[in-house]
Amino acid sequence: MRVLLVVNESASSVTARRRVIIQKMLSADHEVEVAHTHRRGHATHLALDAARRGLDWIMVLGGDGTLNEVANGLVGTDCAVAALPGGSTNVFARTLGLSDDPVEAALTNLEAVAAGSIRRVGVGSVNGRYFLFHTGIGWDAALVRRVEKRAELKRWASHPLFIWAGLETWFRYYDRRRPHFRLLLDDGTVIEEGYFTVVLNTNPYTYVGTRPFNLSPDASLDRPLAVVSIRRMTTAPFLRLLLQTLRSPDATTRSRIVDYRSDVTSLVVEGYGPVPYQVDGDDLGDVDRLELRHHPEALRLVVPPTSE
Repeated sequence: MRVLLVVNESASSVTARRRVIIQKMLSADHEVEVAHTHRRGHATHLALDAARRGLDWIMVLGGDGTLNEVANGLVGTDCAVAALPGGSTNVFARTLGLSDDPVEAALTNLEAVAAGSIRRVGVGSVNGRYFLFHTGIGWDAALVRRVEKRAELKRWASHPLFIWAGLETWFRYYDRRRPHFRLLLDDGTVIEEGYFTVVLNTNPYTYVGTRPFNLSPDASLDRPLAVVSIRRMTTAPFLRLLLQTLRSPDATTRSRIVDYRSDVTSLVVEGYGPVPYQVDGDDLGDVDRLELRHHPEALRLVVPPTSE
């Protein structure tokens, strides 16, 4: 098979040694090309070109952002994508059950390809941008923005940085006294008081160390989207919910401060002014309106046996 190895050298877990080892592993049974990303959006162009030239699959050595860009170039094509944990959190790779070690994860992906374990999975989209695991609207997008302002620290202090940015955003950079948007769901439901919403294509939402941060027991690559909307952002109830999500996979479905919906095929978010949003961990700015949809069987994915 013809394979493209896309490498983001600035990602937290990417080293020259790991890249060389993985490239040699791929070359044992496949015709391999290597491409390095140099700017935001570059991985999407590399993926589009690979699909146009008829390559069979792409292995991504980078973080969730690089993986998202590659997926955006491959949706609707016959070229498949394989994830490696090259970033600081690696939500999607870990959701698939891959090892935190990129070399071990590469071996697992190679075994999956040899066994023919490639299948089409669903993805979400927001204003035309596809997402693999979630879109966050409101507070967490403002948090991601604070983290990106300290990008030089992310490689060395990822989890402490996110915790600090979360506290900083909570108390200083996000107005929790008023709703910021409303949601219009595909079944006609209107949620007027939108303080903070996560639209999930998979679960968990993220990881805190080794522990999954579960927001939906229903989100999966084979079902439509799950929508978790926070209706109040007072400190004590919100902290209680955060702790519960670390202990229970369905805490959001039972919380009094959450509006929980599953199997949503489309929704619209209308801001009461510009609203921040993030896609698979990347800050995409502020907008007044978001249109989200589910796209079943849109992407060919190398699926490790552990995630079947």
